[in-house]
Amino acid sequence: MTLSQLKKHFSESVSEIYTDSESVFIFQIFAEDILELNHFQQRQSTDLELSDEKINQFQQIISELKTGKPYLQILGETEFYGMKIFIDENVLIPRPETEELLEIAIQRISNLKSQISNPRILDIGTGSGIIPLVLKKYFPESEVSSVDFSEKALVTAKKNADFHKLDINFIHADYLSFDLNKNFDVIISNPPYIGIDEENKIADSVKEFEPKIALFSPTSDALIFYRKIAEDSKKHLNKNGLLFLEINQKLGPETLELYNDFSHSELIKDLSGNDRFIFGVK
Repeated sequence: MTLSQLKKHFSESVSEIYTDSESVFIFQIFAEDILELNHFQQRQSTDLELSDEKINQFQQIISELKTGKPYLQILGETEFYGMKIFIDENVLIPRPETEELLEIAIQRISNLKSQISNPRILDIGTGSGIIPLVLKKYFPESEVSSVDFSEKALVTAKKNADFHKLDINFIHADYLSFDLNKNFDVIISNPPYIGIDEENKIADSVKEFEPKIALFSPTSDALIFYRKIAEDSKKHLNKNGLLFLEINQKLGPETLELYNDFSHSELIKDLSGNDRFIFGVK
């Protein structure tokens, strides 16, 4: 089978799941990974004869895609904020909104650095480690700690930290019952914020393949993590410290109200115009 024939077979096999343009894009990604051919080289190698081993690898990918499994999870990696990030079934696939959260955080922590040269940062619900890794990269003098309940997620986060040679203090704990023992200059979090009653509205490709523990609130209270963060901020966020949260767009005002004792707190919309972030100054 030639590369051109495989490409046609791939597109036809996943046509019930992806549009033509989507299947072309996904095929190019896997062809680059498996065949080590960039997009230009793929266009120049349409008559390339492929080994049975390579064809079987693509057939396995097709089989997994047909189950609804996200292609990035099959690939096992993605790019986030210019960094290669390993992902698997134990962590969420990074979303563009979290890149937006980090853009806001980097800009405002940079202003804080004029007062504090080595800020102490706490990340809550680290998952694959994307938030602490980006912050440590941009603020190498900072002391960054990250909490997560999932031991398997922390394995992936540590793998990413090791790959990028970044020193993060990863903590395995149930944050909702975890007592902080130090103060911080920055608290940042993208915690589970989807209410249990919203589960039927979430795509199967998300809730069937990404960890529910990272998506859904563990109780009927969709704001349970935000209430705990608010209480911890009173005791463990330093004066003039900064708070950054990614939130449920449907609960913007209700979430913001939890932080009305801050000297400043505001809702910030994402690029789609939804209430998505809270920024606060203690």
